[in-house]
Amino acid sequence: MTTELAAPITPVASPPAARVVWADVAKGSCLILVVLWHVVVKHYLQIDWRVGLPVPGAWGLLGEQLLPLRMPLFFTISGVFAANAIHRQWRVVYRSRVSRMFYLYGTWLLIHTAVLALVPGFPTDRATDIGGLLAQLTITPSNLWYLYALALYFVLAKVLRRVHPAVLIAAAGVLSAIAAAGLLDTPGNRGGVYQNLVFFLAGLHLRPYVQRWAATATRRRLVWTFVLYAVALAAVAAGAGQWLGVGLLVSLAAVAFGVTAAARVADLPLVGGTLAALGRRTLPVYVIHMPVLALLHRLLAGPVAGLDGHGRALLVAVYPALLTAVVLALSLALHRGLLAARASWLFELPAWHRPPASHQRPASHRLPASHRR
Repeated sequence: MTTELAAPITPVASPPAARVVWADVAKGSCLILVVLWHVVVKHYLQIDWRVGLPVPGAWGLLGEQLLPLRMPLFFTISGVFAANAIHRQWRVVYRSRVSRMFYLYGTWLLIHTAVLALVPGFPTDRATDIGGLLAQLTITPSNLWYLYALALYFVLAKVLRRVHPAVLIAAAGVLSAIAAAGLLDTPGNRGGVYQNLVFFLAGLHLRPYVQRWAATATRRRLVWTFVLYAVALAAVAAGAGQWLGVGLLVSLAAVAFGVTAAARVADLPLVGGTLAALGRRTLPVYVIHMPVLALLHRLLAGPVAGLDGHGRALLVAVYPALLTAVVLALSLALHRGLLAARASWLFELPAWHRPPASHQRPASHRLPASHRR
């Protein structure tokens, strides 16, 4: 399976020397936040905890404050990793990027649809008939929308590569602002597709600046970017969230903070190393975690709600973090099991459709040592 730098979601680990560690830390962190958010809204908040303290609401509020950070930062890193690939010949880009993402999206959409049919009470988007499945395959992507969006973004970036980057980023920014303000029809996960193109293009075309921002990250910058992000969130809480452009500005502040934080954490051997290792295995967790969570919801929701008062009081504060760790571990374990069962086709294009090895990892994908952390 390919493990090159240009791959935005990588199924297996790469040699550390060939990787940008801060970017892997950012990817690993975003992945944890994505899983945590799904655990909270699709399982934890569906349980009647019957406790006097507003702990469940606090978990929900925390997840909402991280919405401007998770996917915008993820797509920014994806754009950084795509900067070299986008200049290859179209047939190589199509086979190694576009067809790969659409193949993975379609394959796992069918798997998700089948598994989610077993848990009808699990609160998430799912296709219940052929028409719904066709809509998710084409115009209204499912929970796997990151893969769908990434394939679409590669096509747009390749087709529009001769347009000045400033024009592209500005146009995508306007689209993002309009979608964030609720001025476009965004059923399902279509809104995420509209809002995150600007971050992919920014990572793609402003890669040197993003790298320099990470390479020069300081503790002082970590503090002031966090404060900026917090002030932006406070403005949204005060009612400015529906103003045109505010959503985009909040996400820009979040990405500035996220890149800075990832660069600082990358220097911490234990925490940074763990997050970077997860960041090199984002694909299996991304595609597997939702079916795992749905089955756990069916298994655990009733028993947890049925605990006595003391049991619920002890569990309510830490349950989302514990279950997030369980979902991550089970997803990685299932990935290893599927590879052992020779099901690598679930995570990569079939061998006959892969690009030649000479196109998979050219030397130009390795960044200068000054940009590695």
